Parts: sequence; C-alpha cells; structure tokens
Amino acid sequence: MGCDGGTIPKRHELVKGPKKVEKVDKNAELAAKWKYCALSQEKLRRPIVACDLGRLYNKDAVIEYLLDKTAERPNAEAVVHIRGTKDIKELNLTDNPEWEGERRNAKGDRYEDIHCGMFICPVVGLEMNGKHRFCYLQTCGCVFSDRAMKEVKTEICHKCGDPFKDEDIIVLNGTKEEVEKLREKMEERRTKAKTKKSKKSKAAVSTASESKDDTPPQSVDVPETSAIQNGVESSQSDVAGPSGSSSSSRDTKPSTISATKRSIQSMEEKSEAFKSLFTTHSSAKRTKEQTSNWVTHTPYHF
Repeated sequence: MGCDGGTIPKRHELVKGPKKVEKVDKNAELAAKWKYCALSQEKLRRPIVACDLGRLYNKDAVIEYLLDKTAERPNAEAVVHIRGTKDIKELNLTDNPEWEGERRNAKGDRYEDIHCGMFICPVVGLEMNGKHRFCYLQTCGCVFSDRAMKEVKTEICHKCGDPFKDEDIIVLNGTKEEVEKLREKMEERRTKAKTKKSKKSKAAVSTASESKDDTPPQSVDVPETSAIQNGVESSQSDVAGPSGSSSSSRDTKPSTISATKRSIQSMEEKSEAFKSLFTTHSSAKRTKEQTSNWVTHTPYHF
C-alpha cells in the first residue's frame, strides 16, 4: 500500500472531495473600494468624483471614458450609467493628518497600518477606510460619516453651510441593496427631468403659436394706394402746366445744372490773385516758343 519510499498515503490524497470556495480577503476588498479608482484601478488622487451609485473615481479616468467610449476597458460596467459630467460630483474631502502616503520610508522594520485612510470625517474624525459608513451630499459634494449625520441632525452642511435635503444624501460604496435603491432613485430623478424638459418645450411651442394668433393680419388696400398715386400724378401735371409735362420738367434739370457751371476765369467777382492759382489762368499757359518738341508729363503742357 505504500509508495516507493515506504510512505503511506492519506485519505485526502487519494479521494478528491469538493473544492473549497475561495474567500475574498476583506482587507484587500476594502482597499480596492476606498483607495483605488473603480474604473482605472489606479490609486485615488485629487480630484476625486463620485457617481449617483456612490462609487469613487479619478476625474481624469471618467473624462477619458466620456471622450472615447469605444475603447476597451476592464471595468467599463462600473461607468455605464454615467452619460456626462452632470452625472458625477466632485467630492470635497478632508485630508487625514496621519496619512503619510508616498512620504513614508518603506525601508527598515516598521509597522504599516493597512486600515489607515487618506481622508477623515471633518465632524467626528473617523477614517474613511471602509470600516465606517460614509456619505456625500449632491448639492455641495462634502463628505461626512454616517455617524456624524445621525448625531448632528441639521439641514445645513457642516462644512460649507449649503442647505440640503435627505434625498441629496448618497452612501459611498454601499451594499448591494443600497446600490439598488440608489439606482431606483437615479432612474426616478432622470424620468422627472425628462418630463420637465418635455413640458417646457410644449409650453414654449404653445406660447409661440398663441403669439402668432394674437397678431392681427395686416390688410393691404391696393385701390386706395393707386388712387393716391393717381392724385399725386394729376397734381404734378397741373403744376407743370399745359405746355409741358413732368418728363419735360425732368429734361430741363440737366440744362439748368449745366448753365450754373461756370469757369473760374469768367467770374468777375473773383480777384486775379485767386484766378492765378488755377491752371486755366493765362499765366499758366506757355507760348509756342516755350513748348518743346517732345511731350513731357507736366500739368503745364497743353
């Protein structure tokens, strides 16, 4: 019954039983939710945003996803419900003074606290590491612990002072039941927004149609205008007299204009000094003896 070396096999080595279910390490699960981005699986760094379901993301990763949704990503299911930047809210977080992050020296023997969170509650001081429930306000984005919201019940934010309602409180990294409730609220909120938009569009169309109906139609009296024109023409013919018509009066205008145009040299009221300024004066003209055989481009050549 033994092997070559004289060993005796045991029962669990010969009989294969059912496989043990692999259990997820709780510490690793909490670190993945509260310290890493739900989309890119990179470490959370400011600016940090949250969706309507309470998941944490790096803002850069969400913007890259919105710009190019066709790219293949490992955790694209976590952001299917995000349609644009309006579906996310930038969080106003409070830093943990005990969190060293990359500043700590990893060399040497040193105790490393895995449960130390990067952020804390500004009211109670609890660390945001997954052991305590945290929530944020959709109105301002401030993050508080659930204990602080229950102990200090107010309708104003503890950090910035903005008013909020119970509907604006969203749990961060909640359970499956809480995520389903948040999903239902999100769908209800979106349906309400769609109905409001449709009502506004219908109201705008109705007001535009009413304004068109209220404006009276502009009546055009063609015979009256023609009569007025005929009256004007008759008056013009009367003024012109029997000897000439309006056309003859128009023909006389250019003759009068040409008659008014006179040469400066023929004006008796002007002095000789003033007339000598122009090239039409006799002093500006040259005699035949002064003119040359070739043509020059001068204003005194005639």
